[in-house]
Amino acid sequence: MLKKHFPGLTALQTEQLDSLTGLLRQWNEKVNLVSRKDIENLQVHHILHSLSIGKFFSFNPGTRIMDAGTGGGLPGLPLAIMFPEVEFTLVDSIEKKIRAVEEIRMSLGLENVRPVRMRFEDMKETFDFITGRAITTLPELYGMLREKISGRRMHAFPNGLIYLKGGDFEEGLNIPGTGYKIYPLSDHFDDPWFETKKVVHLYKL
Repeated sequence: MLKKHFPGLTALQTEQLDSLTGLLRQWNEKVNLVSRKDIENLQVHHILHSLSIGKFFSFNPGTRIMDAGTGGGLPGLPLAIMFPEVEFTLVDSIEKKIRAVEEIRMSLGLENVRPVRMRFEDMKETFDFITGRAITTLPELYGMLREKISGRRMHAFPNGLIYLKGGDFEEGLNIPGTGYKIYPLSDHFDDPWFETKKVVHLYKL
């Protein structure tokens, strides 16, 4: 199913993504990484949803990305598999979740992933992009994270937040000094679950 939507995946990447699905199921029995009500939809609602960022963005080798509030490693781990030459820092304040992410990272052999237990707003480093699945309003999130966005340019598109978001929120994105672009996932995925799901790119002007 993942190969259908992302035919460019290598055999190794496909194997790693399949293994990731199994590992998340196993760890979810010990640590609540994904809602237990939604575990049967793990591949579509979580793995494929995470990979959907790759429909709109391709990151150059050496890009530094922070996955803020990574939880069970989503979208960070699937994206790290898709972009093996990109450096991912997966940040969450809950120790047992970060411990699970580290064990999963080791099982998959992902050398480009660094799990960190910390409140993401306390990170002192800067990153080219910050990903996640929005846990608060995007203006509030942008306020917490804007100083952590690097000024170096490695891509044709500007550095900033690249977030997975659902529902109707466009009115809240008119933040002074920023621009944004919204990518509806329903344009690329026919599963009804994606009808209200979007990728949002929010960046400094």
